Amino acid sequence: VRLQPKASREELRVWDEGGVLRVRVKEAPVDGAANAALVRLVAKHLGISRGAISIIHGATGRNKILKVEGLSARQIKNRLYLQ
Repeated sequence: VRLQPKASREELRVWDEGGVLRVRVKEAPVDGAANAALVRLVAKHLGISRGAISIIHGATGRNKILKVEGLSARQIKNRLYLQ
């Protein structure tokens, strides 16, 4: 995931050319607010609880790796493409 904090609007853009999910959130990267917004937005689009998503790499950077419990990679892609 490539996160853009302090964006003018929240947006989840399905996979760009490099296979990266791009997410824009309004929150600033202060005290984990942008990360919390990222998890909330991805959970909403996937239709799962926020607790099923965790950031396993990149908590302090823009490039992140998320772990999603309860869904296969194929299910995740299908749900994101339908948005």
